[in-house]
Amino acid sequence: MKKPFPLRPLALLAFALYTAVPALAADPAIDEGVARVAHRWAAITYQMPEGEREAAFKALVEQARSFAVANPGKPEPMIWQAISLAGYAKANGGIGALSAAREARDLLLAAEKIDPNALNGSIYTSLGSLYAKVPGWPVGFGDKKKAREYLEKAVAMNPQGMDANYLYADFLADQGEYAKAAARLKLAQVAPPRPGREDADKGRLLEVESLLAELQRKHPDALAAAK
Repeated sequence: MKKPFPLRPLALLAFALYTAVPALAADPAIDEGVARVAHRWAAITYQMPEGEREAAFKALVEQARSFAVANPGKPEPMIWQAISLAGYAKANGGIGALSAAREARDLLLAAEKIDPNALNGSIYTSLGSLYAKVPGWPVGFGDKKKAREYLEKAVAMNPQGMDANYLYADFLADQGEYAKAAARLKLAQVAPPRPGREDADKGRLLEVESLLAELQRKHPDALAAAK
């Protein structure tokens, strides 16, 4: 029996992790590859039955890995390989989940060294989610302080982004900062649409509204205080 990997269905860590208005790479082949992986990620995350996701994410990890190998030194394929690994970790829920999360973290840190602005701040939304959701020492590398720093950097880089605001809101809610979380969710609700990312926007918006409804139900005063 698999030991559950304690990551909340955040689309692992969104895992998200591309941000509000997609920043295109200079190379059309990179843009095309990113789009293929991103659409598949959205289909698995938001449309596929839960029991089928592990195998689908495993295949997506290999697709993303091949994309990265074919484009060495490019941060965008590395980011999407990390996002795919995070999705696999969430779906796997077993002993292999933590190693996949570590590989995802290392890829994101490597991509940051190449271009911290790649994909409009997706590196920081993804790192923030990882550090927030992965167990801390001695089991894993989770760190709430680092999570907050990365997520704050993400919203500073992309203040209107749906992913950046949602993932920061999810973290704030977990920390009991309900009014701040609600304010971030309201920003996520009115985030600009991402051309070509309608599938991901639709799924993410459902997550935004679900968390907002949960806060309304459990902490109604927080929504009243949210600005």
